[in-house]
Amino acid sequence: MNIVKIGGGQAMNLDAILTDIKTLGEPTLIVHGANYWRDELAAALGYSIQRLVSEKGQASVYSDERLLDIQLMSYAGLRNKRIVEAAQKQGMNAIGLSGLDGALVQARRNPGIRVNEGGKRRLVHDLSGKPQRINRPLLTYLLTEGYLPVLTVPFIDETGQAVNSENDDLVALLHREMGSSRIFFCIEEEGLLREYDRPDTLIRELTIARLETELQRSQGRIKRKLTALWQIIEAGPTTVHICDGRTDMPLLSAIQGGGTCLRP
Repeated sequence: MNIVKIGGGQAMNLDAILTDIKTLGEPTLIVHGANYWRDELAAALGYSIQRLVSEKGQASVYSDERLLDIQLMSYAGLRNKRIVEAAQKQGMNAIGLSGLDGALVQARRNPGIRVNEGGKRRLVHDLSGKPQRINRPLLTYLLTEGYLPVLTVPFIDETGQAVNSENDDLVALLHREMGSSRIFFCIEEEGLLREYDRPDTLIRELTIARLETELQRSQGRIKRKLTALWQIIEAGPTTVHICDGRTDMPLLSAIQGGGTCLRP
């Protein structure tokens, strides 16, 4: 089984990604983001997104009820259904689900996010959480029956409430619970770069030691993504491709040596 994470940027070549999934012809789970559409919708609604950086250097957004509504519209609504539509056009019977549907992804509510602001420490409480369990029988049934599940936030917490979370963490959880032979992260770069926005610093082969080094020196969004990579490796052996989702053959090019590869 393959897991394909489609990044949340506008430049993703969605049709090409789906064509590669169809060409590979293997059971696949899609996990997707929608940051671009969330930010566009928030701006149109006059909502200012507050961004947080924890004491550990991981970036996130402050998630209140309004942000959750925007997430539902942009992630579980607009972007999810457009991916389903594009897959159906290519003859793949896609089904779009958030973590709420069928309690597909169960999360534990965060007790608080520790942040430093102006030299002062404070604990921020919001509607966010960490994915803990998946509804494996539901996903197994869908894959067995030939569906292409398309998954995204929000997830469901222990009280039955919607919570925001990180789809990269969901990829790690899916690998731990379902097992996968290959994982593809489609991003808006050629692969993992040593220096931001410097294509000539592309890391083609990522070793465990190199991953640990990059994780220690990183901050913000990339630190969260590298943390998810670490969780994937801890969960069990698989091959991880970080590939350019803007190209004509994102997955096939990655298999042939493009982008960044982390092997077991």
